[in-house]
Amino acid sequence: MNMGQRLLREFISLTYDPKVLREDAEKNGCRMTLKGIFQKAECLNQNGRIYPRQILQREVENYMKAVRENRAMGCLDHPDSSIVELNDVSHIIRELWWEGNDLMGRMEVLDTPKGKILRTLLESGVMVGVSSRGVGSTSKDEARGAEVVQDDFSIVCWDAVSEPSTPGAYPMMEGKEARVVMTRADRIYRALNAIVMRDR
Repeated sequence: MNMGQRLLREFISLTYDPKVLREDAEKNGCRMTLKGIFQKAECLNQNGRIYPRQILQREVENYMKAVRENRAMGCLDHPDSSIVELNDVSHIIRELWWEGNDLMGRMEVLDTPKGKILRTLLESGVMVGVSSRGVGSTSKDEARGAEVVQDDFSIVCWDAVSEPSTPGAYPMMEGKEARVVMTRADRIYRALNAIVMRDR
């Protein structure tokens, strides 16, 4: 692992109507779903970072395997880890798609302890956002005045969070190794996908 790698987290707020969410849940047998922008490529975010489209698109392609296998889970709040712990899971990502440089998504709130908290917050009209969690390094681009995410970036998941009180206040955890836990099948899939994306 590159010593420059760290846990990278981003925040985007979701817009929704609590009344519509409740109606949607009643209509779909208590399943509550949210959709909206999950992340933006080639755009300076509030943490002063830019995610190149090619890198983010590659990671979305890799992540789609987890979506298809019903294991694209996210947590309520960001843990200080690059591992998705099952006892923190609140939702599952059902779809991801691109609209220009906007990465759109649809997530379903689960009937887990943390999912029940998330559901109560949403029904009460609390503003909840989506925040990506990934591992990678950045490089300073003086011309754009931003930290550009590098090719070693790997997406972990998208978490449900409240907006941080201090925008961009995501210090790297000292003494904790940032890593993405993958199965052997995941590693093979990523290697093959990297070859395909490179040859496009």
